[in-house]
Amino acid sequence: MRLKDLLVGLAIMCLWGFNFSVIKLGADQINPIVLTTLRFTFAVLPVIFFIRYPRVKLRYLIGYGITFGVGVWGMMTSAISLGVSAGMAGVLMDLSLISSLLIGWFVLKEKITIRQYIGAVLILIGVLASLGLQDGSVPLAGLLLVLIGAISWSVIGLIVKLAKPEQVFAFSVWGMLFAPVPLALLALISYGPEVFTALPAQMNASVWFSVLFQAYPTTLLGYWVWNRLIAKYPLSTVAPLTMLTPVFGLLGSMLFHGELVDNTKLLACGFILLGFLIGQWQQNWFKRQTCVSSGTLR
Repeated sequence: MRLKDLLVGLAIMCLWGFNFSVIKLGADQINPIVLTTLRFTFAVLPVIFFIRYPRVKLRYLIGYGITFGVGVWGMMTSAISLGVSAGMAGVLMDLSLISSLLIGWFVLKEKITIRQYIGAVLILIGVLASLGLQDGSVPLAGLLLVLIGAISWSVIGLIVKLAKPEQVFAFSVWGMLFAPVPLALLALISYGPEVFTALPAQMNASVWFSVLFQAYPTTLLGYWVWNRLIAKYPLSTVAPLTMLTPVFGLLGSMLFHGELVDNTKLLACGFILLGFLIGQWQQNWFKRQTCVSSGTLR
C-alpha cells in the first residue's frame, strides 16, 4: 500500500478501536439498546436520501440491518453496559473467526485448514483465560452477549456473500435503514417505555458525542474509507489491518477509562490476537507488500 493509504487505514483502525470506549461513554448513561437505536438512526439519516438504492433483494437488506444493528452492536453495547471493559470487548470480538469458520463449513461447505484450527484453539484458550480475570472486566453474562455479537458479525459476512452487492457502501447504508425499528422494539419489550420517556433528560453533551461519533466517523466515514481501500488494493493486503482494531481498543480503554492490564489480561489478549493472526494468515501478505514497495502494484 502507498504510505498515504496505509496511514489512512491505520487511522480507521484507531477510530474503530477507540469506538469501544466511546460506546462505554454513552452506555454508562443511557440504555444500551436505545443508544444503539440512536446510532443507526443518525447513521442512516439524512445520508440515505443521497445514495441510490442498491440492486439487491430486499430480504438481504432486512437481514443485514437486523443482524448488524441488533445482533452485533445491540449485543456488544449491552455487553459493555454489563461490565465488559471497552478494551476486552474489542479483543473478544475476534471470536467471530471461530463462528465464521463454522458457518463457512456448515453453510458454504468450505474446508477448514490446520492453520485455522490452530487459530481457533488459541482464541478459545484466550477466552478461557479471560474468565479468570479478577477485575470484573469480562463478566459471564457480558461474554455471552459478546459471543452473540461475534456470531452475528460472521452472519453479516454470509449475507453480503449471498447478496453480492455491486455497491457495498450503498448496500450497507440501505441495510442499516432496517436496524432502528427492531432495536427500538427490543428496548421497549425488554425495558419498557420508561427508557424512552427518560431519554430527553439523559441526553447530555457526552451522550450526544457518543451517539454522533458512532454514527458518523465510525460507521459512515469508517466504512466508506474502508470500502475504498478494498476497491483499490487486494483484500489480502488490506485485511491484516483489522487485527489492529482490538489493540487500539485496549489502548483506548486504558487511556480514557483507566483500564488496568495485568498479566492474566495480557495472556488472554495475547492468545486471542495470536489465534486471530494465525487463523487469518495468508502466504501472499508479504509478497504483495514487497510488490507494493517495489512499485509494481498500483
